[in-house]
Amino acid sequence: MQVTETRNEGLSREFTVRIEARDIAKKVDSRLSEIGKGITVPGFRPGKAPLSLLQKRYGKSVMGEVLEAAVGDSSSQAMAERGLTPAMQPRIEITNFAEGADLEYKLQVELMPEFEPADFSKIALERVTVKVADREIDEALTRIAQQNRQTETVAKARKAKQGDVAVIDFVGRVDGKEFDGGAGKDFHLELGSGRFIPGFEEQLVGAKPGDKVTVNVTFPADYGSSDLAGKDAEFAVEVKELREYVESPIDEALAGTMGFENLKALRDAVRGNLESEYNALSRTALKRKLLDKLAELHDFDVPNGMIDAEFEAIWGQFEQARTQGQIDEDDIDKSDDDLRAEYRKIAERRVRLGLLLADVGRRNNVQVSQEEVNRAIVAEAQRYPGHQREVVEHYRNNPQSQAELRAPLFENKVTDFILEMAKVTERAGTMEDLLKAEQGEQPAKESAGKGKKAKAAKAETDKPGAGKKKVSATKAKKD
Repeated sequence: MQVTETRNEGLSREFTVRIEARDIAKKVDSRLSEIGKGITVPGFRPGKAPLSLLQKRYGKSVMGEVLEAAVGDSSSQAMAERGLTPAMQPRIEITNFAEGADLEYKLQVELMPEFEPADFSKIALERVTVKVADREIDEALTRIAQQNRQTETVAKARKAKQGDVAVIDFVGRVDGKEFDGGAGKDFHLELGSGRFIPGFEEQLVGAKPGDKVTVNVTFPADYGSSDLAGKDAEFAVEVKELREYVESPIDEALAGTMGFENLKALRDAVRGNLESEYNALSRTALKRKLLDKLAELHDFDVPNGMIDAEFEAIWGQFEQARTQGQIDEDDIDKSDDDLRAEYRKIAERRVRLGLLLADVGRRNNVQVSQEEVNRAIVAEAQRYPGHQREVVEHYRNNPQSQAELRAPLFENKVTDFILEMAKVTERAGTMEDLLKAEQGEQPAKESAGKGKKAKAAKAETDKPGAGKKKVSATKAKKD
């Protein structure tokens, strides 16, 4: 094997590799001999078929097998002999091969960068903490009571108004024909809730029990069902009953309804939830400050191929967000060239931080146990009530999906490792301070690792695939 280096620029290397024809022929003959030992050819004793016959029958397939192995083995050997660590799968291009001729191919590889992590003990960070106030607990309990209000029939006959619950039967038609999802009986519809198609609920305001109302609406152009999008519809509606909400007091009965022993237990649970939420926001803000500091302290070259892959992922998210009208206001008037340049810088930052955290984790033997992955799988499954078993089975049967869960767990453990060495001081602040710190400044919105999609390719979100949902014809709920 002859290896000639043809390019050496930054992290990029290119080689021409030549394998002599006689070496390939020896490998082919050896492989054919192995095959011949295990087959029986009519007219010959088992394992005694001549090499010429085996060549005729199996030569082409064996040649392909040998060439693939030769390229793989020789490229690995070429990099190992030179102490090269590829950052991505090398690119191989066969430049010359014919039967009886030498094999020649081009090997292109991008290398992992070499760098030394900063002294994390010299990093100084401030963590904003917020104490849960009694007022916030009272406000949360008020919301809980509001969400658990009951309705009762309006005692004295009157016209329906916004906020009432109308019990209705309805049948919808488009072009005189009923359509799937367009009918219902004894449906409880809160007027003004926005649950139905725009204009539907408003036309029931003023109706009384026993009234039959014809509701005319137009489905939105971007409606989830293409068969109905943009079309006019007519609904025959009968108002059967009118109900109104009864205020739910914050008392022991409310606590019992929520499954708590008493009101104190409910208040303690609310306080605990708020504290957990504030602590999570505080940690996220601290992590973003740390990533900003790490980005400031480390400026090593990163492989262009990794930047390209990260950029394509970001740009795909941006284009999806743009289609859905969800891009950042700051990006609306920017040209695609400007946006691509900005997002490529973000991609480079992500890759650099990802390589840094991976290196720190490797150097310090940071591990994510299977037990931790299993807990993450269970937590993910709980996000899909009724489909938990399918979600768990999906992750158990897909190593790549498990790896996507493992990556953020690893990143968080490495982050915690660094924070233990850094000088972190705490400052009591307000919720406004915490939200400002949590939102951060660009590019502090970026996570070093993958596994989280970004709204408009910038701000992280916990809802993969966020966007408008398809809903039934009469239940165009707003996201």
